[in-house]
Amino acid sequence: MAKADGTSNGRSLKACCLVSEMLEEMGLDSRKAREIRRQTLLGLVTFCQWQLARMDESPAAPGETRRTKGRRVKVV
Repeated sequence: MAKADGTSNGRSLKACCLVSEMLEEMGLDSRKAREIRRQTLLGLVTFCQWQLARMDESPAAPGETRRTKGRRVKVV
């Protein structure tokens, strides 16, 4: 975190402010960044739920490991 030490015109530059300024220069405001973050997290949660459902659907047979046979999965 950058701090003012008397030589930087007495202005405190915080890392979060610098990041916000860079994002604004790229045309990405905090509201849009929050929306993208939310969509990303929802996608990860959905993916994890899908993986858990797949694991519960087809348990491995006794003596068979899960990676012995490949299977095709249709993603919708």
